[in-house]
This record gives sequence, structure tokens and C-alpha cells, in this order.
Amino acid sequence: MAQIGYARISTKDQNTNLQNDALKKAECTKIFTDTITGSKAERKGLNEAFNYLRSGDTLVVWKLDRLGRSLKHLIETVTMLESKGIGFKSLTENMDTTTPGGKLVFHFFGAIAQFERDLIRERTNAGIAAARARGRIGGKRKSPLADPKKLALARTMHKDKNIPIKDILAALGVKKSVFYKYIKQSTL
Repeated sequence: MAQIGYARISTKDQNTNLQNDALKKAECTKIFTDTITGSKAERKGLNEAFNYLRSGDTLVVWKLDRLGRSLKHLIETVTMLESKGIGFKSLTENMDTTTPGGKLVFHFFGAIAQFERDLIRERTNAGIAAARARGRIGGKRKSPLADPKKLALARTMHKDKNIPIKDILAALGVKKSVFYKYIKQSTL
């Protein structure tokens, strides 16, 4: 039943002294560290901590943002720990999932995150419905060269060596890469 610490800093210009001091004061027997931005999914020190932790242990961080890249990621991580019988503590936010109150706060965070995801989904669907009502259809726009007549025109223009490519592109309203993609496909 050990308390295992995890500290993370974003750049080499920073140091973990503040976090390490707080984790030692919280009686962490081992501390794992990373020097990497929180947005990176692969964190060596955190993975080492996960491999070291055993059922009954508690992962301790100085602050919630040291562990999770986002609220969703934080909830997924703590849920994974909980499924393995491992507790979680955040010293700054005074959250401790080994206590009933800490579990309640954590589940409240989870409910807020789910609420936020549902709101985003609802707004997205409403936006799509409003666009459809105005006659807009979602999805990737088709290239003008998807039209067989325009593709035939493009091929004819391309065969005429007196017409510069930039003029063909301007006349058809396509990018060079798209033009050559369609020309190549049509010659196969």
C-alpha cells in the first residue's frame, strides 16, 4: 500500500523541485518524472509508474494537469487505475479517490465531461441540420474534374503544348496536384 508520485514538467528550462518536494511531503516512496509537454500521449515516466503500481497503491500528483492531457484523458486514466485497484490523489485540488468524498468529486468531474461531450454533439448535429435546411450537404467537395466533360476538356487542354499549365489550372479552378491526379487516373 505505497504512495507513488508522478511529476511532469513541460520544458528542460523548468524543474520538478516544487512537485518533488510536495510528493515527498505526501510520503511518496518512489517518484517518476517526465520532461515532456502534456499533449504528448507517450510519456516514459508515467508508463514506468503504471508498470510499478500494484493493487492497493495510490498514484499521487502535485496537480491534476500533471497527469491528464485533457479532462477526458484524466478521467480515462483514473478509471483505468481504479479498475486495477489503484487509488489516485491530487495534492493541489485535494482529490483522493481512496476516500468516498474523493470518489464523489471524481465522478462529478466525469459527469461534467460527459455533459460537455453531449453538448458538443448536440450543437454539431444542430449545425448540420441547419446547414441541410439551407440546402448545404456535408462532406468533402467534389473536384470540378470529377465531371467527365470537364475532365475531357482538361485532357484536351493538357495535350495542347501551347497552353501553359498555370492557365489550365486557372481556367478549371483546380490545384496542380488535383489536376495531375485526374490526368494520371484518366490515362490508366
